[in-house]
Amino acid sequence: MKKNIVKDKSFEFAVRIVKLYQYLCEQKKEFVLSKQLLRSGTSVGAMLREAEHAETKKDFIHKMAIAQKEINETIYWLELLKATNYLTSEEFMSLNNKAVEIIKLITTIIKTTKTNINN
Repeated sequence: MKKNIVKDKSFEFAVRIVKLYQYLCEQKKEFVLSKQLLRSGTSVGAMLREAEHAETKKDFIHKMAIAQKEINETIYWLELLKATNYLTSEEFMSLNNKAVEIIKLITTIIKTTKTNINN
């Protein structure tokens, strides 16, 4: 069976987001921003899973585009948590680097799929 790098990375990222959410709630007593982060950060992998069983190539691209939007939103929440001192620079960079890696993979998949449809 072929390994799905973006699926694996998005799942690992979601696990980290859940753990960060727990930390923010328990240690920092932050409940609003962390909930937004939890929703967007875990929905990336869920959308990628949905894309696996897309009905058409256009449906696949649509689901991948939603995943792309969700990871981009997640980056926003991470930036906001850092700017408001809920995350240290190190914590932010670690998660942000993973998020950027995922968004690049998703973007490449979308572009490649669009190219293959048009050829």
